[in-house]
Amino acid sequence: MKDAAEVKAAGRRRLSGAAIIWEALVHEGVDVVFGYPGGAIMPAYDTLLDYPIRHVLVRHEQGASHMADGYARASGRVGCCIATSGPGATNLVTGLATAMLDSIPLVAITGQVGSKFIGSDAFQEVDITGVTLPITKHNYLVTRVEDIGATIREAFYVARTGRPGPVLVDITKDAQQSFMEWIFDPRPIRMRGYRPAHAITEADLDAAIRLIETAEKPLILAGHGIVQAGATDLVKAFAEKHDIPVACTLLGLGGFPATHPLCLGMMGMHGEAWVNQSIQEADLLLAIGMRFDDRVTGKLETYAPRARKIHFELDPAEVNKNVKVDVALVGNLADALGTLNGRTKGKTHPAWSGRIRELKGDAAVLDIQHLPSSGKLFAAHVIHDLWRITEGKALVVTDVGQHQMWEAQYYKHDHARKLITSGGLGTMGFALPAAFGAKVACPHEEVWVIAGDGGFQMTACELSTIAQEGVKVNIAIINNGYLGMVRQWQQFFYDGRYSATPLRSPDFVKLAEAHGLKGLRVTRREDVEAAVREAQASAETVLIDFRVEQEDSVYPMVPAGAALGEMIRRPSPIVETATDE
Repeated sequence: MKDAAEVKAAGRRRLSGAAIIWEALVHEGVDVVFGYPGGAIMPAYDTLLDYPIRHVLVRHEQGASHMADGYARASGRVGCCIATSGPGATNLVTGLATAMLDSIPLVAITGQVGSKFIGSDAFQEVDITGVTLPITKHNYLVTRVEDIGATIREAFYVARTGRPGPVLVDITKDAQQSFMEWIFDPRPIRMRGYRPAHAITEADLDAAIRLIETAEKPLILAGHGIVQAGATDLVKAFAEKHDIPVACTLLGLGGFPATHPLCLGMMGMHGEAWVNQSIQEADLLLAIGMRFDDRVTGKLETYAPRARKIHFELDPAEVNKNVKVDVALVGNLADALGTLNGRTKGKTHPAWSGRIRELKGDAAVLDIQHLPSSGKLFAAHVIHDLWRITEGKALVVTDVGQHQMWEAQYYKHDHARKLITSGGLGTMGFALPAAFGAKVACPHEEVWVIAGDGGFQMTACELSTIAQEGVKVNIAIINNGYLGMVRQWQQFFYDGRYSATPLRSPDFVKLAEAHGLKGLRVTRREDVEAAVREAQASAETVLIDFRVEQEDSVYPMVPAGAALGEMIRRPSPIVETATDE
């Protein structure tokens, strides 16, 4: 087998389309793919043995797409997954949609039936480009060997440039089996009609400067775009110079340090009460790398009614889509912030800072470590202790549900790319495979899965992949015996009628052991630390089944369709739990 340097140095050769796939991937810097073989992609798998690319055999193709996604989020590189035609390709769909809504650079390569069979309902034929058209940034059907190399190069270019996103390349079996004289083409890619770079106008910069310098109650809304752009230091410098508090979206957590004095915490449906109220009272919002999602804004008609709005955005399609803004700075975030920081004068806002301290009240010094538990174990106990024990340095991958919101509230992220979670699509089953991908990308990181008992079971088969690959991750299952978030909605809005939410689970400890992994169970607060430290000390993957209080709820909560300030607050007095706002 040649190493990557030898592959890149090779000259013109006669290669099969299958070989060209791997040649192109090596030239893109790919060193690992996540996939599952099958008939229409078998020529590629046969040739894979000759190339220096690690292949991770998943147990379900959905796991492959989430692994590639987690790899991309943790590393900032393009993730890559591979599957066969028909059901193999359609099993990637959920992962592609997850990546699309969160703007994750990912390339999926699928096999397709022979070109002469397309449209004949051949065995395992599905029009996967048609299926995935709405959930990919772009996709391709390749029927000729001559087009394979150039298409894969273009796919990676599209995935990583502009607003990142997933790209699918569907390659027919006969194209993989055909041969041609091939050499890598290093020329820059030029695509007609695709212009990922946008220039910010001087007029827009001037308008933004006027708003910033005249604002008395400014607020920064820090989104995922800050993480994607690696712009944490720029945002921090801007916020400090202008004394502007910072609220974060779910995916923006870590993009601005949680322990920084200007950081308010998470906004939105389950954001901190004082954060949402501050947004409603602000006179200027600087939305940086966020898209005004409905979970952030609440009722649009009443959202931030007193605030002028500046939108820092890479994708012009997002400007004025949900919230009308006064100034749009469409282009490179580093350029925009650097220019503004150089042209604007520093200013303090003592009255505004005082008002925010007032809104925080006692919650500003609330330490759940000292709230009573009465012998019960609450999810917030687990997550707070996990944060304390790991010193906030772990790379945490969450699933979707109540535990996801508790993690956002009680695990304080000071560094970008240390929280990986499905935001836009809200994909249950995401955490376990995505954590595996993140660990492959960052093998020296301490990686923790935080998942509910429901979502974990959706992709629990990937425990076998973890065992086979010998990859070490730590798994915390927040096991409350319900589909917790749906149960909470049923409690609040459906008169407590728990329809299809009580959940029976397997013995997770025995499930881990069945895969040759270690399993632990915790039912008391005083045993949390010992279990976490045992998992940390182990050289193998450890699964901890945390049996938490069953009918606990996430507070505060903005009901769907309500104004951002209309929050359901925890009943008073505090009911001896650790989940107060």
